[in-house]
Amino acid sequence: MIVAPATYNTINKWAAGIADTYVLTQLAELTGLGVPITVLPFVNTALANNAVFHRSVEALRSSGVEVLLGEGGFRPHPPRQGNRVMAGYPWHVAVDAVGRT
Repeated sequence: MIVAPATYNTINKWAAGIADTYVLTQLAELTGLGVPITVLPFVNTALANNAVFHRSVEALRSSGVEVLLGEGGFRPHPPRQGNRVMAGYPWHVAVDAVGRT
């Protein structure tokens, strides 16, 4: 399964076990079932530098979720530039990662 583009909110809620939407409930369940999940975030540098976000990424990784953030994955963009960089969103990185599993 690919979760993309995964927002700051989605990643933090999922990692915290908050299942207040159908999608988050499904992600929580699939994580618990051990289904292979690859996440390609879409966050800016200000959000990516937040300690809460770092903890959430690590929590998901420790649960077996592949989070493609940083080298070889998604590189956060400057704040308020999301619309300008979305055209270059690296969808292929997530597809390639799933192909390896």
